[in-house]
Amino acid sequence: VQLVESGGGLVQPGGSLRLSCAASGFTFSSYAMGWTRQVPGKGLGWVSGIYYDGTTYYADSVKGRFTISRDNAKNTVYLQMNSLKPEDTAVYYCAIKSRGSSWSNPRWDYWGQGTQVTVSS
Repeated sequence: VQLVESGGGLVQPGGSLRLSCAASGFTFSSYAMGWTRQVPGKGLGWVSGIYYDGTTYYADSVKGRFTISRDNAKNTVYLQMNSLKPEDTAVYYCAIKSRGSSWSNPRWDYWGQGTQVTVSS
């Protein structure tokens, strides 16, 4: 299993970024995927998730600003992040959701290496 994130960077508050995660080594279209993030000194926090059928879920902190999507033909999941805030600064990880775990408290089977997002003026 391999998950490779890209698209992170430095952006000003109010700006946008689009993260991508290229997946391989498993049947991508059969798994729910998600994005998590980690702020230095804090635990991993769930951001957003998407089922294989396109049903989406968001943490309250990003609802209305972030949009998750997937392209099963390209084995890729995306996270469009708009209206970014300094508190969104974190390393963002793409992950495969564990089957049977709920979106209220998701568990993850695999993670990528992460991509840094920094929101600062």
